[in-house]
Amino acid sequence: MALFEYFPNYIWNLSIAIAMESGGRIGEIIDMCQPIRAAADGGADAGTPAFMAQWAAMGEKLIALAAEDEASGRAYSASDKLERASLYLFTAERMQGHGAPGRTATYAKARAAFDASTALGRINRERVEIRLAVGTMPALYTRAPGAGPHPVVIYCNGLDSCKELLYWSRLPEALARRGVSTLCVDQPGSGEALRLQALPVDPHSESWASKAVDWLEARPEIDPARIGMTGISLGGHFAPRAVAYEPRFASGACWGANHDWLEVQHKRMKRGGENPVPHYWAHVFWAFGARDMEDFLAKAQDMNLNGHMGGIKVPFLVTHGAQDRQIDVRYAQDCYDQLVNSPRRELKIFTAREGGVEHVGADNMAYGRDYIADWFAETLGGHSA
Repeated sequence: MALFEYFPNYIWNLSIAIAMESGGRIGEIIDMCQPIRAAADGGADAGTPAFMAQWAAMGEKLIALAAEDEASGRAYSASDKLERASLYLFTAERMQGHGAPGRTATYAKARAAFDASTALGRINRERVEIRLAVGTMPALYTRAPGAGPHPVVIYCNGLDSCKELLYWSRLPEALARRGVSTLCVDQPGSGEALRLQALPVDPHSESWASKAVDWLEARPEIDPARIGMTGISLGGHFAPRAVAYEPRFASGACWGANHDWLEVQHKRMKRGGENPVPHYWAHVFWAFGARDMEDFLAKAQDMNLNGHMGGIKVPFLVTHGAQDRQIDVRYAQDCYDQLVNSPRRELKIFTAREGGVEHVGADNMAYGRDYIADWFAETLGGHSA
């Protein structure tokens, strides 16, 4: 199993893979990528305006086609087109540097298309906002079928994802099928919280995760004794940290281990490992609210889990791709080894035998999605059959 490599650089190929795994159509993706193939030759950063122009144009076309469907009373068809329009617009926006022309408007269009699709398609996701000490944490709430009370999983972003991409990973769908609800959050430093409220990353993830637990505990359809947490990519720091310090969590998992992200940054300064997005340092400075490298490194000082994993006293699963080009697989072993107080710990490395070998399974998310969904079904009292 390998990443689909259409362009000459990893970062652009990663975006294509994420879009394909999130519901993009291969014909539309080829139509968007063929005109900009040469633009990628100048490196991951140089051609990103051309990337946005092509992907945003496809998004606009699909929005127009969806309007025709809606006018004909074909709401489900309109929703399907709006889902892809939103995905392509989010992908276009994600590839731009902070402050790039058109980025803010493209994000707004993506959000609007997503919300319109939710309504027209009667999709099982509700936009909610959770109050934080400063600002709010926007989230998507997907309910398990039936009256409940149900177990629930809080699902957080990495460095450069958003709650909509979390939903499109189809983990909420997989969990709902197993009787488990999901709350996909735009925590500080990601998605709406960063873009619309300028809330920076908080390495002490228990501070915002605890607010999500408070919100869930007030829901009558949720069982407060069966709340879990997971995170994808840099969420492999946030989820373990939150479970270690918030005693109300009953289970946890990470989709990609990020045991010592600060160390990874020192390696990246020496060109070690692949970056997840173009204009990488501009992005991390923005996400952390940092002025420069010195300020960023100071703000990221607590972005490692050494000395913290012993606080996890519930079942915990660590997953990782064997050929992850961003975060070395040894960090997954470190994370697992330090789960010394977990009554049920598990390490799952996805290999070429099955797939999902790249960073967070960008080559095939099905294996990580199913494994994590089954884990929570087993540890939170859902059902896997």
